[in-house]
Amino acid sequence: MKRQRRVGVLVAMVAAAPLVMTGCTDNPIKKGAPPPTVALTPGGNAADVPVSTELGVSVTGGKVTEVAVTDAKGAKVDGVMRADGASWLPDRALRYSQSYTARVTAVNNKGKTTSQSTTFTTMKKPAKQTKTTLYVKDNETYGTALPVAVDFDPGIPKDKRADVQRRLFVTTDPPQPGVWHWTDDGKQVMYRAPEFWQSGTKIGVRAALGGLPMGNGSYGDSDRGASAKIGDKVSLEIDGKTKQMKVFKGDKLTKKIPVSLGKPGTPSSSGKMVIMEKFEFTVFDTTGSADPYVTPVDDAQRLTWGGEFIHSAPWSVGSQGYDNVSHGCTNVSPEDANWLMKVTHVGDLVTVTGTEAKLDPGNGWTAWNMSWEEYVKGSALPVPEELKARTAPSPAGAAPAPSPTTAGR
Repeated sequence: MKRQRRVGVLVAMVAAAPLVMTGCTDNPIKKGAPPPTVALTPGGNAADVPVSTELGVSVTGGKVTEVAVTDAKGAKVDGVMRADGASWLPDRALRYSQSYTARVTAVNNKGKTTSQSTTFTTMKKPAKQTKTTLYVKDNETYGTALPVAVDFDPGIPKDKRADVQRRLFVTTDPPQPGVWHWTDDGKQVMYRAPEFWQSGTKIGVRAALGGLPMGNGSYGDSDRGASAKIGDKVSLEIDGKTKQMKVFKGDKLTKKIPVSLGKPGTPSSSGKMVIMEKFEFTVFDTTGSADPYVTPVDDAQRLTWGGEFIHSAPWSVGSQGYDNVSHGCTNVSPEDANWLMKVTHVGDLVTVTGTEAKLDPGNGWTAWNMSWEEYVKGSALPVPEELKARTAPSPAGAAPAPSPTTAGR
């Protein structure tokens, strides 16, 4: 079955030159012991501010001790300072057509404090929005090869991708630093570490994209987030020459399954893929294609956006293990398909070899189908040197030791 890729949305940072506010200083400057100075953006009475805005904070001669943001009714807005201290990020997008007041307090090493305030009004809801999709769901268990994937529709222009990437956050426990990689069309960005996630890892994701300028007059549709965990390591190796699938639990071969892959006219793709979706029942409908058919199938697991699945195929049992006769899918018996559904996770690695076609970049979650050196080149932001030097293992590689967590790279 051929299926159009689904795409999603993106985000952009609001940059404004710091503006020192006057008239709101708690402590007058005393001779010989001046308090710190605080500059805030957006400036006082700014209007039409994107709801994705961050409160820009610049402090001279001290450090921030408190940030208090409230809406027009006095309700508190929760948020957190970025690690570099340059801005304060709300926990969720602000509301459209709403007035907000921010008050920031700073202190110097002599205990002198200064507070500055600013009030601004957000823009009305835009007519043009970019659709975003986050492929991590709350409380789900995923495979060790899961890339955190975000889709955008329409795709993000190159000059906006760094702004969007700064608003994408991943935390892992235990820490396993990773990097974001953009597809050429800007319709998908994926995050992974050099190695597979360790089993038992807890993953938190936030795509803070609601109201973010995405280019061409479009704004992000919504903030999205999820918390999930990584299950036991499972991986599949499928050989188009031998017509056999090997199923590994951990790094131990558990089962061999005869398969039938794509025939010469509709070959299966060779490459490193990831299970993206699982369906106990679905219908393959290629109406309108050069080879139209409508076929109900059981126990189907998606590998590509183009329509390659592992699925139950009782009609080809006689060919499984002997001939490749499918339209590009991996055919297995009903019994084996049912067994696989109970064993695998979304996010498990599937490596296909020995076919006439190569996996196209972006046709599915293809983050593992390239070397680490090639992968990090897809980041819109500079990649730390310590991460550039890391190398990814083979599909059967062992889990790495923990390392410091990173986000937004």
